[in-house]
Amino acid sequence: MSTAHWQGRRLPIPAAWPVRASPAAHPWAIVSAGLAPILLTGGYLLAGALQPASYSPLRTTISVMAGQAGTDRWVMTSGIVLVAGCYLVTAAGLTGVRASARALLIVAGMAGLGIAASPEPARGATPGHLAWTVVGAVTIAVWPAFAARRASPRPLILGVCGSAAVTAVFVALLGWLLIETRDGSVLGLAERLTSSTQTCWPFIIAVALRRTRRPRPGLAIEKRDALRGLPPTMMVMAAFCAVAAIVTGLFVSDSRAAAVAAAPLPFLDQRATT
Repeated sequence: MSTAHWQGRRLPIPAAWPVRASPAAHPWAIVSAGLAPILLTGGYLLAGALQPASYSPLRTTISVMAGQAGTDRWVMTSGIVLVAGCYLVTAAGLTGVRASARALLIVAGMAGLGIAASPEPARGATPGHLAWTVVGAVTIAVWPAFAARRASPRPLILGVCGSAAVTAVFVALLGWLLIETRDGSVLGLAERLTSSTQTCWPFIIAVALRRTRRPRPGLAIEKRDALRGLPPTMMVMAAFCAVAAIVTGLFVSDSRAAAVAAAPLPFLDQRATT
């Protein structure tokens, strides 16, 4: 058979085959991003319930529960490790953001593992623990700025203005936390509010990217108002409502602990009367 005949029967080159575009956010990345705030919040609430009555969630940090002086510190340590793992998994599956944003999520995950591996001693703090804490806090605070997306289509919260606004809020929360570290009266509250809010954001970004439809070739890119505005806004509102509920629970638990500590014991009153 001639060479020309074989060339006529040649299979199409792979470049001509239809290529399936990868999703901007894999389903397993959305699951891991959603588990991060649940594991963190559930971890410090459960660990706080196991601490003695002298522990105050409004004044004491999460690191104390995972430190050497904490009661059942494996609970909070496990929560920190699981959240760090969620960051790493989310970074691997969040392909719709820039490589720098995914790299920062990896840094945040490694910082979480470093925090868990260097617990606080009974008194003071180790340089390693402080270094990992600062790296993790700064990284997740500036992450929304690096997650901004210029290509279309993009959700409103992934635009330059939306990402800048969220970054400003995160930096303000971080500044409040820094101020509270200098003999502040609500250091624990500032840390919990900041961490719970910031850990929700990768999940919001992942869901927004998943709902964003890629434009089909040959068609004009249309703006979808319902896709770009309403769902992300509702998710942000739900996240802040959840954080507000957590803060309310912390106030209630702290007030109850204070009431129990201030209340006289019945057997002491009886002894005093006799």
